[in-house]
Amino acid sequence: MPARLEKTGFWVWVTACIFYPLAGVGKTTPTGAENIRRRGGVLLVMNHISHLDPPVDAVFVHRNGRVPRFLAKESLFRAPVFKHLISRAGSIPVYRASASAGDSLVAAKEALQDGKFVVIYPEGTITKDPDGWPMHSRTGVARLALHCLEHDVPVVTAARWGTNFILNGYTKKFRPFPRKKVYINVSEPVDLSAYRDRPVSNDLLREITDLLMTRVRAQLAQIRDEPAPAEFFVPRKARKEGKPEDA
Repeated sequence: MPARLEKTGFWVWVTACIFYPLAGVGKTTPTGAENIRRRGGVLLVMNHISHLDPPVDAVFVHRNGRVPRFLAKESLFRAPVFKHLISRAGSIPVYRASASAGDSLVAAKEALQDGKFVVIYPEGTITKDPDGWPMHSRTGVARLALHCLEHDVPVVTAARWGTNFILNGYTKKFRPFPRKKVYINVSEPVDLSAYRDRPVSNDLLREITDLLMTRVRAQLAQIRDEPAPAEFFVPRKARKEGKPEDA
């Protein structure tokens, strides 16, 4: 039986009309979709490997009865036409390296408390790891996770693989044919109880961020059926050492 859809509006419908055909260039094979709660706030933490990820992830979430609210770069909210789609469909702008940097987290926290389904890519951009593994991530996700812990909102992690073979964000190659499989693996809610009532510090935020992304990395290793690297790729460190980034 199909999931009962969350109540939507005109702009969600318009966005769906655009995203469903885009997502349809790949054949999505999900596991763990039952871990997407049909009602109430949810924070979904995912890896980011292609500019095709948002349409694919949005359609996957929508097929499971929820309307995803993405945290997205503020610059996208200034793009002609596109800004109307993402803003009116409920996406949340992320202001980086500015006095407004915390505003996106405030909006995301409000959305979670209001029972919304929020999707975040903690890496902040498509991974620069040459082999496509999750890279060193930003700690904003940890602040949202602590908020979820305080308000009993589940935090779920997911890994996705295959969109990078359709649209490579670095080579700009778009290869829809032959139609490729896209795999999505969703976890059970993460147990964050060990962090309850602990003082918030940079070390704590880094610990939680790495915990969540380690889970994502392990799920990706399961999809790829190969061992994951022991450490996260750090672009700045790689540049200093003269190592190549994804190209």
